Amino acid sequence: MPVKVLIVDDSSFFRQRINDFLSSDKRLEVIGTASNGREAVELTKQLKPDVVTMDVEMPLLNGIDAVRIIMRDNPTNVLMLSSLTHEGAQVTLQALEAGAADYLTKDIRSWVNKSDSMQNDLVERIVALGRSKHRHDRSAFAGQPLKADQPSVVRSSGTSAAQANSISQKQQTPGANQRKSTLANTSAKPAVSARSASGNGASESLSKRQGDKKASFPDSCKLVVIGASTGGPAALQTILTGLTASFPYPLLLVQHMPKTFTSVFAARLNQQCSIEVKEAEDGDKLKPGRALLVPGGHQVMIDSRHADRVRILSGDERMTYRPSVDVAFGAAAKVFGNKVLAVILTGMGADGAEGARLLKQAGAVIWAQNEASCTIYGMPQAIVKAGLADDILDLNDIGPFLMNRGKL
Repeated sequence: MPVKVLIVDDSSFFRQRINDFLSSDKRLEVIGTASNGREAVELTKQLKPDVVTMDVEMPLLNGIDAVRIIMRDNPTNVLMLSSLTHEGAQVTLQALEAGAADYLTKDIRSWVNKSDSMQNDLVERIVALGRSKHRHDRSAFAGQPLKADQPSVVRSSGTSAAQANSISQKQQTPGANQRKSTLANTSAKPAVSARSASGNGASESLSKRQGDKKASFPDSCKLVVIGASTGGPAALQTILTGLTASFPYPLLLVQHMPKTFTSVFAARLNQQCSIEVKEAEDGDKLKPGRALLVPGGHQVMIDSRHADRVRILSGDERMTYRPSVDVAFGAAAKVFGNKVLAVILTGMGADGAEGARLLKQAGAVIWAQNEASCTIYGMPQAIVKAGLADDILDLNDIGPFLMNRGKL
């Protein structure tokens, strides 16, 4: 059965172009189009698409507010389309906070010239989201306090301040309560053993200790390195906001994002977390209570002469992922060996699988996010199927396990 798609954009050119791209793939079926957020909300309710492609700036109701309403009334996987600018990055993160599952940047030249790579990226993202089992409200950012200079709502000219504030209040309050409830009930969620989840004889680290609520942890941890892609921003938010300022390990974060987006994302996380979060720069120190986010378009290495410092290198354009989880995992394995805890989160593809193999050879510990809490299970699944995961954990358990060295 094809994935049913609703296209939302106030530009007739983009609506037609997206329709042309998607209609060429038999795995997809365009079931409707909308030119503003209000139509998007109504058509999502009527047509029940598997995926909605959503523009941001539209009349009557903008894309972010439309996502909030959709996630409240008819939870659906939403793919945001945004510009590759600082402002576009801020708006995109707000859309992800509102509950959007993923985003794709708009490069007008690629759309006009019908770029094959851009079309393939769009199609594959929509297919993956359409087939994902994870469709509940994933607005993990909801209820997080922001500084006064960070608005939580972006309004188009057709949406009044009163309308936007009303929508925001309706969405944020339940979100905050939901998050508090989730944290309060964390201890009630069982960790999943790698053996029982994968069925391929992987690590038994939890299967013998279900009653103790434990996950594997390095004897002398020197670094926690986390890799993520689709759904990663919300997943990272969930984990990092649960860590206190006294968190005793340095963290290295690899999120598939363009450079403009990683700088904005790091600043936003730093606003919302007790630990320090910053976009990594060449020579930055790895230290307890600090998370370094690898900048988009670059790769990270660890200085072999000064193991507490990172090297940020220009990414080879021939590599699919910049930054790459494989590269970061490999660098951690080379310098810290069995003193690494690696965590692979939600995302398309298999980035991280080869790096995880190097980590396992070095004796490191690897956690994988479980399928039920992933937006896309691709990256964790690749590690689980290869028998490389020591533990397979629900997203809401990862932060508490980190804080308590694998114990709850």
